[in-house]
Amino acid sequence: MRFRAAVLHEIGKPLVIERVQCAPLHPGDVLVRVRASGLCHTDLEVMHGTVQRPVPTVLGHEGAGVVEAVGTGVTRVKRGEHVICSWNPSCGHCFYCDQDLPILCEAVSRHYAKGWLLDGTSRLALDGTTLHHFSMVSSHAEYCVVPEAGAVPVPTAIPFDRACLIGCAVMTGFGAATHIAPVTAGANVLVVGCGPVGLSVIQAAAIHHAGRIIAVDPDASRREVARAFGATELIDGHSEDAAGEVRAMTRGRGADVSFEAAGQETAMQLALEAARPGAHVVLLGKVPVDHEVAFRFGALMGEKRLIRSSYGGARPWVDFPMLARLYLDGTLKLDEMITQRLPLDAINQGFDAMRRGATIRSVVVLE
Repeated sequence: MRFRAAVLHEIGKPLVIERVQCAPLHPGDVLVRVRASGLCHTDLEVMHGTVQRPVPTVLGHEGAGVVEAVGTGVTRVKRGEHVICSWNPSCGHCFYCDQDLPILCEAVSRHYAKGWLLDGTSRLALDGTTLHHFSMVSSHAEYCVVPEAGAVPVPTAIPFDRACLIGCAVMTGFGAATHIAPVTAGANVLVVGCGPVGLSVIQAAAIHHAGRIIAVDPDASRREVARAFGATELIDGHSEDAAGEVRAMTRGRGADVSFEAAGQETAMQLALEAARPGAHVVLLGKVPVDHEVAFRFGALMGEKRLIRSSYGGARPWVDFPMLARLYLDGTLKLDEMITQRLPLDAINQGFDAMRRGATIRSVVVLE
């Protein structure tokens, strides 16, 4: 079959909408008709070359849609089900999965960065040239092929443009405050960066009945969005003594749990400096992998626990349906994250807006 997809041919260049060819499904494959795909900063990093992935590739890893067909041996999903795609379709039985670290799944790690699916091959091609998959999803397209473990059924009542957000940003932030450094009732929580991941941390903290929820961002409009998501205190990211302000709000101690969600060295430094002795400090953003990040050694003192998390301890088959239900009962905010909805043909406009910092989340909507 053939379908339209956003292809990255060259680093530093815009995406090109192409009609790509999809090979017949292999055993364990699920073909998803994509109905919505969120534009994530990681996509942009691949386009810029700060995250290195092979090209040509079809980007997108925050997708939701309808199961169109399944390969032989697939038993957990069936045609017609609504699913959210997971970019970490862990096997469940390798060394790291057995250590309760599915994010490090050996089956995924073996092929993820090479742009292949779990069997080490691609299903996509363009004019005889093999196309790489991105994050085992490639959802910036009319269809995507994912492993069975990467197609997670959710209630049909949740709209696709909201559901797709759960697949990356929401899971990463909400999971960090739920699984990685669980926020307890009354805890003072710091969140540095109020994009989709940071906002998801904030509302998870609110749902877990945190005490003060302190949001830091240099953008005033994002700080106000953070307030709507549950932040109780706001700090301008340009403040010369943001750490001091956090301590002043927390009886001089600092945050009990501190989350960085901005992807900047200064944000990582602030998250650490403003955490109290004994605190958990969770880094959710990222800088280029060869970039050295410096911390004042004194900021590490006091038995602080520094943790890097990429997916919030995701257990997609448990967490995705749970988050969908929280949205449907009015507990989880998703509508307010979406700044704009775009057709596939306008995807580069969405990334241009992301570069300018003009959006929280843009979503490509496909009919």
